[in-house]
Amino acid sequence: MNPHPNYPLLFTPLDLGFTRLKNRVLMGSMHTGLEEVENSFERLAAYFTERARGGVGMIITGGVPPNEEAGFGAKLSTPEEAAQHRLVTDAVHAADPEVKICMQILHMGALAPNPNCVAPSAVKSRIAPFTPRELDAEGIEKQLADFVNCARMAQQAGYDGVEIIGSAGYLLSTFLVQRTNLRTDEWGGSFENRMRLSVEVVRRVRAAVGANFILIFRISAMDMLEGGLARDEILQLAKAVEAAGISIISTHFCWHEAPVPTVATMVPRAAFTGVTGRLRAALSVPLITSNRINMPSVAEAVLARGDADLVSMARPMLADPELVRKAQQGREDEINTCIACNQACLDHTFGGNKQVSCLVNPRACNETLLNYLPTAQPKKIAVVGAGPAGLSFATVAAQRGHHVTLFDAADSIGGQFNLAKRIPGKEEFHETLRYYTRMIEVHGITLRLKTRVDAALLKSMAFDEVVVATGIEPRQPQLDGFDHPKVIGYIDAILGRRPVGKRVAIMGAGGIGFDVAELISHAGPSAALDRATFAREWGIDFENHPRGGVTGVVPQAAKSERSVYLMQRKTGPVGKGLGRSTGWTHRLTLGRRGVQMLNGVEYLKVDDAGLHTLINGQPRLFEVDTVIVCAGQLPLRVLHDELLQQGAASQLIGGAFEAGELDAKRAIDQGSRLAASI
Repeated sequence: MNPHPNYPLLFTPLDLGFTRLKNRVLMGSMHTGLEEVENSFERLAAYFTERARGGVGMIITGGVPPNEEAGFGAKLSTPEEAAQHRLVTDAVHAADPEVKICMQILHMGALAPNPNCVAPSAVKSRIAPFTPRELDAEGIEKQLADFVNCARMAQQAGYDGVEIIGSAGYLLSTFLVQRTNLRTDEWGGSFENRMRLSVEVVRRVRAAVGANFILIFRISAMDMLEGGLARDEILQLAKAVEAAGISIISTHFCWHEAPVPTVATMVPRAAFTGVTGRLRAALSVPLITSNRINMPSVAEAVLARGDADLVSMARPMLADPELVRKAQQGREDEINTCIACNQACLDHTFGGNKQVSCLVNPRACNETLLNYLPTAQPKKIAVVGAGPAGLSFATVAAQRGHHVTLFDAADSIGGQFNLAKRIPGKEEFHETLRYYTRMIEVHGITLRLKTRVDAALLKSMAFDEVVVATGIEPRQPQLDGFDHPKVIGYIDAILGRRPVGKRVAIMGAGGIGFDVAELISHAGPSAALDRATFAREWGIDFENHPRGGVTGVVPQAAKSERSVYLMQRKTGPVGKGLGRSTGWTHRLTLGRRGVQMLNGVEYLKVDDAGLHTLINGQPRLFEVDTVIVCAGQLPLRVLHDELLQQGAASQLIGGAFEAGELDAKRAIDQGSRLAASI
């Protein structure tokens, strides 16, 4: 077989002895929420099948508990449950017999949202709802038996293997770490005793499923936790599970409660793969690496460095199920890249078990509900506004066969994405704009930039449908001195159209306020683009790998040259409305830079002295040079209203439909769904 000209390693098969993986790309495990919905297995089958057809070599499912106390929702412990899983495995193997699908066995331990949760000791996690019950000797034997039974049932269900997760703060990892394992029996104390459960699970599962079944163990290669595993302990565990019969070791980074971001957009691409590489050098079985590997070129570079044998791309498979096939065919510029925003995936998972999807691909996990079928009646459609809503509508409508003309008064596409891409840590938005630029070409959309249209022009062009995606306009607060030279809007601040002084008050602490604070307080390289800066800002020691991988010193971001006050009217915590999986990182970063966050602020006026306020009923003057207004948005509907006045119908989407916080997730979803229905 001739190597691929661009990705010679990525498309090299991996021989496991008893079976072969067709390439080195793994779709990593993600719990999607489909596991608990009506018709769950039919929807899961469609979801995984689309990724199998997209070219991935192996799929690992979302976590499935082995018993009632191990988690919530669907479990696998009976032949009847195994029969349901057959819908998934048969569909994947029918789509591509070469694709392997493995089921992750997930015992959440103390993190289970379950009053009957169990753990090595009765130590409650700060992010868990319940204090776990300490397992006695009989209870440990039950858990071992349930792991084995679950693996047998997975084999009976047609899976090619299982992944046992021993990381992230779930049951097996809590046995490994002294802070959560206070036992003094044979399951606690020395590290050899603390790792006994993990090794015993692997040994017994291998004995039960035989030699010709893929067995993966997911290990905390660096858990980002003070008091976490030491480097030599990780290696000791890895060698022990290797000897016990593991086929592949998958490296994981961070416990869920660790105060270090590992998958958010401010994390550099492939930041953690070198940790896997050091472990790989000491082992014989293949290793999987992961985290922020979102494009085939990144994956190929990881393999070329010798950091891993397999590359896990989980969220990128939400963003584009055809990622691997596009890379193989030389269509990388058509990949809808994961931007690691977490807004529709992890924020949904951690925010009340909502069903997962993807901001840039609303079809993810909705494959049976949202289809872009070719239209039998092509229409001539005008789309006004090339922001996220307009772009998503235009590309889906054109993909279905409609004749689409996309208008925008600006000289480039993107709308509010052109603001987002300027914020340090949000550089990935460039990828989304690259994708839409290419989709306009691929689907033959007529693009007319620097064109401001009115109702008369649109009527004269005889469109069958007009979709108005004209976005928003910033809200102007009723404030004495709003027209003072100190006062500027957030758009001018982000685009650099107005100077920003050394002492700044930001009015409004929603997502935009935080973005502005990030931009104006930032100094030096973006951590998302510089691994050394990222490590310094979050207290990670990649080179020496101390216990847990963290230095133990409170991280300090570079202090801002500006004095910045981030203010909100609400009396609740500043930033409460930010994303569940990323909001805490923004608050920590700004706090370390010296940004002062204030709530319960009543704005009175702006004058030469600065911003006058009341805080808790007490007057306070902020002697600032600049006041940046981030006080919300209003829908921009002038064109829509003109069309209605002239008796012409139009449909509103995106910010023009509902401004709120600038919500790209809602805008892209709304545009895609409307385009699928026309």
